[in-house]
Amino acid sequence: QLQLVESGGGLVQPGVSLRLSCAASGFSLVYYPILWHRQAPGKERVGSSCISVSGGSANYADSVKGRFTLFRDSAKNTVYLRMNSLKPEDTAVYYCAATKYSDCSGRLTFNSYDYWGQGARVTVSS
Repeated sequence: QLQLVESGGGLVQPGVSLRLSCAASGFSLVYYPILWHRQAPGKERVGSSCISVSGGSANYADSVKGRFTLFRDSAKNTVYLRMNSLKPEDTAVYYCAATKYSDCSGRLTFNSYDYWGQGARVTVSS
């Protein structure tokens, strides 16, 4: 079965770090730019980050820049989202997605995606 599976979400206090994983099964992530979107309660899903096919570059929304980092582990066919200094406003369901576009090219969203994960819930609260 071709799918993306997120893991690593949970309930954490403000200021701590969390790492989300996006693992692919049935296909290789190495050919895809991988994006993370997030959907806060009562709001629309928005793009927050994108890592290039090579893993050598990534784009981030201003709201997470400097706190979130994307990196790839090709051997594990997984992309990780490291989230530091979490804030209550980071509370959301986080989705990873693979797009057929050639690379991020500075974008955080695309018109079409080949695969979506089921989402990982992150709650930041004291």
